[in-house]
Amino acid sequence: MDDRFERVGRILRDRSPVIVAYSGGVDSSLLAAIVSRCPDARARYILLDSPLMPRRAVDEALRIAEELGIDCEVVPFAILDDSEFSLNPFDRCAFCKRAQSRILKEIGDGALIIDGANTSDLGEFRPGLAVSDEEGIIHPFIEAGIGKQDVREMARECGYSFRDKPSDACLATRIPYGEPITCETLHIIEKGEEILRGLGFSRFRFRIHGDIARIEVPPEEFGLALASRDEVVSAVKSLGLTYATLDLVGFRSGSMDEQV
Repeated sequence: MDDRFERVGRILRDRSPVIVAYSGGVDSSLLAAIVSRCPDARARYILLDSPLMPRRAVDEALRIAEELGIDCEVVPFAILDDSEFSLNPFDRCAFCKRAQSRILKEIGDGALIIDGANTSDLGEFRPGLAVSDEEGIIHPFIEAGIGKQDVREMARECGYSFRDKPSDACLATRIPYGEPITCETLHIIEKGEEILRGLGFSRFRFRIHGDIARIEVPPEEFGLALASRDEVVSAVKSLGLTYATLDLVGFRSGSMDEQV
């Protein structure tokens, strides 16, 4: 067996029962898979479902859970009721993570909470990670020295369908800091990204700046963007926005953090 699996297994040993903070992303999916294979593991796999998560992502998370043979519990998460979060400060992730931790602790009733954070997350702007440490959440991949590339390699070694699944941050990351996060705005973003998916883009972000849609796609797909110009403009206007713009820098994760 790959030594990386053994390292994670040793970290999980004697730490039962656990609550796995599951989202259906490649990191939490691999962690859930490893936990489910641990002898005598007592685990619950909790998906916190909020407006920040596209419906497609929830459906995909449940499909992956079925692939792994785990029982995924979907728990409503009304994060927009938290005004400290919905006002959208630059450290909004900290408020979200604290609220998540509170719910998971209530569900777990003393169980250890673990998540799929890995060493690649340590060099990024992630205020939620610091809060999770304060809340006592355990990061087995970080303890094992495992990064994102390791996670993908391990998932590929096992033949899991999610091995090449792109990282997909919550929909709030499409809104500039300081602009309120509302269900209406999140719905517009979700619809906008579904339209981009339907047009055939491989990676994309539909970011909103007031009445402007700033669309990010890989530079090599700019030709497709121009060829789809009429459809994109029509779709943007149908969503109630005025302007459709193409970000010439191209697709990248975390572009809203560039000014932080």
